[in-house]
Amino acid sequence: MADETVLLDLNSPVFQRDLFALEKREQVALLSTLKRIRAMTWRQVYADSGLKWEAIHSRLGPGGQRLYSLRVSQSFRAVAYRDGDWLRLLSLHPDHDSAYH
Repeated sequence: MADETVLLDLNSPVFQRDLFALEKREQVALLSTLKRIRAMTWRQVYADSGLKWEAIHSRLGPGGQRLYSLRVSQSFRAVAYRDGDWLRLLSLHPDHDSAYH
């Protein structure tokens, strides 16, 4: 499973709200990162120093899953969880610390 290409789920209503609230340049940066992630394997995502994939220990996902924070641009991070081959994006955070609370 670690060698499978990452599939993206962008269907969270909160993620979509956050996405549509971004400035155009931020949307472009986000889409560029998502395109790059989509071409990666999970092993590459975990090892990529630019994404800074980090476990969030202070909260859990909708089904009790471990949540992760990843950098999607210089300005903001995303909160997501892994569900098999899927990266399910939940929200965007311009303030690094807000991703963890």
